[in-house]
Amino acid sequence: MRPGRRGRCSACPRGPRVIGYGADWNCLDLVNRHGPISAGALAKLAGLHPATMTGVLDRLQRGGWITRERDPAASDRRAVTIRATRERNSELYQVLSGMNNRMDELCDRYTESELELIADFLRRTAAAGHDSAVELGE
Repeated sequence: MRPGRRGRCSACPRGPRVIGYGADWNCLDLVNRHGPISAGALAKLAGLHPATMTGVLDRLQRGGWITRERDPAASDRRAVTIRATRERNSELYQVLSGMNNRMDELCDRYTESELELIADFLRRTAAAGHDSAVELGE
């Protein structure tokens, strides 16, 4: 299969659709961590235009990874709340198990203090990148 193309995961018994777009993976992760969440709030967290978010949510819902529920308290009848389909998390873990195993093997080569230093560097790098992206968007 060509890189970036969606396909079936042969490791999963039901053969779930593997998410093929980086934005889809990112949004699913954000919904799992911050959900339930509105589509607008998710678009802001993901740094995506609302029109792009619609396509991402359509794909995730079609794949059975999320549900969209109408928000009865909202004045805008188009407002929806996004929820991850938590029952599918075990499938995600299975799909990602190869990467997780390789990361465990990699981390085993470092001491706890070295890993803390690496983690600190990555947090600071991510924060610097985020702050720079915010400045560019102003």
